[in-house]
Amino acid sequence: MAENKEPSQRQLRVAQEIRKILVSFIDRGEVHNLEGIDTMVTITKVTVSPDLKYCTVWFVTTNGNYLQEVLGGLQLAANFFRKQVAAKTSLRYVPEINFRVDKTFEAVDNIEKLLQNPHVAQDLK
Repeated sequence: MAENKEPSQRQLRVAQEIRKILVSFIDRGEVHNLEGIDTMVTITKVTVSPDLKYCTVWFVTTNGNYLQEVLGGLQLAANFFRKQVAAKTSLRYVPEINFRVDKTFEAVDNIEKLLQNPHVAQDLK
């Protein structure tokens, strides 16, 4: 059984640095694969594996209709991002970057809707 260990300070620092670099390129509109997609992209979380070889980046968009297009565009730009991270950090190994859609906000919305349902509200009383 695998334990969920807290990330080390180094993992947190590397993740934060990668997040800053990715956000700067996305905010400035320098990701050509996202051109023409009419939505804002927000990076919500970045995690790095304990060996610092893999990085997972979670994101949300303001327009859910474009999630798959944005995911595809970001994944296509992963090597570009990796090169930028290599240039702007002093990491010996630059992690492989994978993007995932953050479904946290969607889950919160679903819970809110459930709690407002009259049948659920009646059960809670």
